[in-house]
Amino acid sequence: MSILVNSQTRVLVQGITGKEGQFHARQCIDYGTNIVAGVTPGKGGQAMDGVSVYDTVKDAREQTGANASMILVPPPFAAEAILEAIDAGVELIVCITEGIPVMDMLRIKNYLKTSDSRLIGPNCPGIITPGECKIGIMPGAIHKAGGPVGVVSRSGTLTYEVVHQLTQVGLGQTTCIGIGGDPVNGTGFIDCLERFNDDPQTEAVVMVGEIGGNAEEKASAWIAANMKKPVVGFIAGLTAPPGRRMGHAGAIVSGGQGTAEAKIKAMQESGLHVCKDLGRLGLLCKEVFV
Repeated sequence: MSILVNSQTRVLVQGITGKEGQFHARQCIDYGTNIVAGVTPGKGGQAMDGVSVYDTVKDAREQTGANASMILVPPPFAAEAILEAIDAGVELIVCITEGIPVMDMLRIKNYLKTSDSRLIGPNCPGIITPGECKIGIMPGAIHKAGGPVGVVSRSGTLTYEVVHQLTQVGLGQTTCIGIGGDPVNGTGFIDCLERFNDDPQTEAVVMVGEIGGNAEEKASAWIAANMKKPVVGFIAGLTAPPGRRMGHAGAIVSGGQGTAEAKIKAMQESGLHVCKDLGRLGLLCKEVFV
């Protein structure tokens, strides 16, 4: 099994006629993802490599039965693209776009509360169930299907590193999710952990966090109280100086909060197997999970 996406997921791509949209839509198609439609306002009736393009998400959903969306539109238009997908009733929305203003995301976060849609991102690599469905920009070849490990991460590139190491030590993945590193996003750690906890194929989880905010501390507390499966944790930014933003908009340490040390301590006290050396994460997972 898997969580959120599988071979039956029907995906539409918002922004499919743009340079990024075309490139990543093709990558997803080549991986085997069921891309059923594209959406670009004013370009309805066209096609991209045989994929029909519609003017609106509503039209695309009604005509194709799409239940997931991948958003690859420029930041000034991304918030409206997310809102359009929510209004159309798309169940899973994956927003790859980075640079969306925080105020726009606060508006979206509030709007999501009254909908049945789930948002992953923004500023994220997306989600993949190896061998079945890739909605995002991650390199599909490094993933290994049929394994027992779920992965959830705030960092895109660290997700790739973790997955590659898991594959190298023979540990395949059920589903890998990059939730994004912005201060305000859709799906969080606990949302993913709950689903992994309930998924019978997922036997263990890797959680990759980074400095800034308190999401990792909250997730660690939830794991201590609810998780039935072993979790390996890693925190990026151990050497980051206070007050310096490191990569993501949400990765900033201020007021003595959000430090790597505090997050690692929370993980350890909650029973996670903490990896402090990224280069050994795959080996640690093999020791803990096998």
